[in-house]
Amino acid sequence: MSLDLDALSIRAMNGQPLFAPLSLTIPAGEVVTVMGPSGVGKSTLLDAIGGHLGHGFHFSGAVRLNGRDVTSLPAEARRIGLMFQDALLFPHMSVGDNLAFGLPCSLRGRAKRRAAVETALTQAGLEGLYDRDPATLSGGQRARAALMRTLLAEPAALLLDEPFSKLDAGLREDMRSFTFEHVRSCAIPTLLVTHDPEDAAAAGGPVIALKAGGA
Repeated sequence: MSLDLDALSIRAMNGQPLFAPLSLTIPAGEVVTVMGPSGVGKSTLLDAIGGHLGHGFHFSGAVRLNGRDVTSLPAEARRIGLMFQDALLFPHMSVGDNLAFGLPCSLRGRAKRRAAVETALTQAGLEGLYDRDPATLSGGQRARAALMRTLLAEPAALLLDEPFSKLDAGLREDMRSFTFEHVRSCAIPTLLVTHDPEDAAAAGGPVIALKAGGA
């Protein structure tokens, strides 16, 4: 399993490239970190890979998952998970129902789906919190729940957009370990965008520095 970017380039409406064409291969279970100044296009890069690129940008190049070109597929068909700096849990759902939302449709039966969520909650250190209101969780608990919801969708690749930036120092270290351990154990190729060198160090993989402009 791998995530491959082939000469991926993004241009603004004025034709100006955000950064030089990017080609890389992320093997299963490896985390590649992208760093660079604000405005260089790091989050826009993730939008392009995930299929969420805004209308104000032009995209060229290819995104491949396990050798399959997914560039022209809609976001929901790419099997690429995305985790943001905000743990975007649905406020009208319980913690367990939030995680169940990520389960694939192929997992049928109420009992089986409930068991899958309970297992994920235990793995995330959230055992017994199925019926809890997400608003009652701590920041770290919300972040772990959001990550497990993403993983339950069985993504073929994972994009992390500053996922630890709003956590305090202690929680940030715990969530780094929790996230990267799951990425490795599930063998998911992962691309991390961050401003924090400690995130890159914890990820342990290659680091790419995006620079503005390019041909």
